[in-house]
Amino acid sequence: MRFGRAQISAWFFVSILFFFLNLFGIVYAQQGSPPTSNQEQSSRPVGSIKPPWNDEDWDSLSLETSSLRPEAPVIGAKDQTADFTRELIQVHWRFGDPIDLWVIKPRGIEKPPVVLYLYGYPSETDRFRDDRYCRRVTRGGFAAVGFVSALTGQRYHDIPMRQWFVSELQQALVETAHDVQMIIDYLSTRGDMDMKRIGMFGQGSGGTIAILAAAVDPRIKALNLIDPWGDWPDWMAKSARIPEVERPTYVKPEFLKQLAPFDPIQWLPKLNSRPVRILDVMDDPITPVICKKKIEAAVVGGSTQIVKFDDVRGLRAASNDGNAFQWIKEHLGPKREERAAN
Repeated sequence: MRFGRAQISAWFFVSILFFFLNLFGIVYAQQGSPPTSNQEQSSRPVGSIKPPWNDEDWDSLSLETSSLRPEAPVIGAKDQTADFTRELIQVHWRFGDPIDLWVIKPRGIEKPPVVLYLYGYPSETDRFRDDRYCRRVTRGGFAAVGFVSALTGQRYHDIPMRQWFVSELQQALVETAHDVQMIIDYLSTRGDMDMKRIGMFGQGSGGTIAILAAAVDPRIKALNLIDPWGDWPDWMAKSARIPEVERPTYVKPEFLKQLAPFDPIQWLPKLNSRPVRILDVMDDPITPVICKKKIEAAVVGGSTQIVKFDDVRGLRAASNDGNAFQWIKEHLGPKREERAAN
């Protein structure tokens, strides 16, 4: 039997159609089911740039106005050394955005305090695979939990290449602040860490997100920050992170107005008496000196420590052999009276 050209074309079209339908079904099953009710669809603002299944409120750092529903975590590889255990766990509460979470725990400690580690854009998770790094962050009996922010590393996907972390900064900041809260919720279900002693280490944009998350989540008891981004009008105008060809877009009043509610300068005073340490490298071109000064000026209370270095070599010398992590461990460790009692 011979097929005509039109029949072959129709068969080819149907085959391609079924292939993509099947592919979507596989991805749909892997990534979780987006909400599709009429009520959920009609409640979204007209012209929203979010996918139609996203019920996350990018206008609020708190989770109270978002509907993020965690799925069962996927447990991946687990390594054991004489000093620590390391697990790769995939957590998932946002359609199409699974998060690789590295949970590193010291051996022989039943319920250690925990520090969340979030490095700035751009960054990857390679350091959490490094045994030397893992020994340093767990030294002294502390758990470490590492991940990357939205639109960073393995989480940069499903958007046009011309869009990136800074062009979508509101989304990146707010989603990751939500992630911090959801990660703490997940860790609370495990029962193997001391959830009354949680700290966060943040560098660059990770430091900014740490401030924003801690301001709405009192479970975070201490912050250790390196060169946090902030003071958005000056940062957008002067930061070396911005390509010059794109800078005119980011200094427009409408773009800055969108970011204004998420400037760490506004949120630092809300940390009250919680201990905060800010390490500032003064020749860092990503966060200009004028931004550093305004961030420092926003700090209130005597519980914040500002440490300045002329250049990155000074920071590296002071941070050698895990010293960068020691301050936050001291502020999450047993209280002085508890140590005396023991």
